[in-house]
Amino acid sequence: RSRSDDNDDNNNNNIEKLGKNGSILHPEIFIGQYGVTTIFLLSGLSLKLTELTNAFSNLKLNTSIQAITFAAWPFLIGYPLTSIMEKFVPNLLPLPIREGLLILTCLPTTINMCILLTSASGGNVATALCNTVISNLAGIALTPMLLLRFFGKGIELPFGELVGKLCNKVLVPVAVGQALRATSVKDFYSKHTSFFKRLQEMVLLGIVWNAFCNAFTRGLGLELHHGIILLILLPLLHIGSLATLFALFRSKLFSSSSSSSSSSSSSSSTSMGEAIAATFCGAHKTLAFGLPLINTVFEGNPNLASYCAPIMLMHPLQLVIGSLIVPYFKQMVEEEEKVE
Repeated sequence: RSRSDDNDDNNNNNIEKLGKNGSILHPEIFIGQYGVTTIFLLSGLSLKLTELTNAFSNLKLNTSIQAITFAAWPFLIGYPLTSIMEKFVPNLLPLPIREGLLILTCLPTTINMCILLTSASGGNVATALCNTVISNLAGIALTPMLLLRFFGKGIELPFGELVGKLCNKVLVPVAVGQALRATSVKDFYSKHTSFFKRLQEMVLLGIVWNAFCNAFTRGLGLELHHGIILLILLPLLHIGSLATLFALFRSKLFSSSSSSSSSSSSSSSTSMGEAIAATFCGAHKTLAFGLPLINTVFEGNPNLASYCAPIMLMHPLQLVIGSLIVPYFKQMVEEEEKVE
């Protein structure tokens, strides 16, 4: 090895250390708290109240997204997949990691990621906001029930504390943004929309960087070949779910869906914006909710690290894959707007 190679390795390690939580840059504060709060405030500022009410009143679409999150994922993907692996390829992954995959499928959707990716794609942010809030509130009860069903592990979560965190993280900034629409701030935002879009993109890049740095510096406690298998399996699951859900939400099954952004020329399916938001919400699984839950339910279990590994890997993978498809979704939205 040459000295230049060693210097490159040192530089890469320094970059990873700077991006992890607790580093001198404190990305968990400036990106994870301030940056994300800014995004939700801007979401509230950019959304008309009618868009939010229309999103919450779209019962068919919202119910479908929640059914996919809490029924299709665990019962049509998680349980069949782990059962097939156990029966036909039991040595592919050890039992604790297979159980970690099943736990992953029981989790609610992400909040930050779905809204950021939907916004960057030009999708319906109101639909994303509505369903991420519903999913994480429902997950407080439904995820422990699913874990009880599959593992016999009952747990009572601090409902009030979790609802409080959700309100502080999402609802309060959105409400402040809505209130600012009645002031001159709304006009300032309208004049500098491109700047605020760039700001959202920068926050998204920061979240991706922070997630990868945390994953690589903490370590996952996996053997190399098990890690490689997960790095093949998890992207396939995620890409497959994105493609399937997008086709589903653009199909005639959702022809009766209504949106403030849809028009008579698109009466055969949901609007492109709704479909994008629904796709992200239905395909994602949350690390912020999942990791504390797994640590609480399986505290003291020697397989705890294996249970956490799938969601810790899935989190940055979702960000990267989502970021890669954003330009394609954005182009589709622009093409639909031209047609309209």
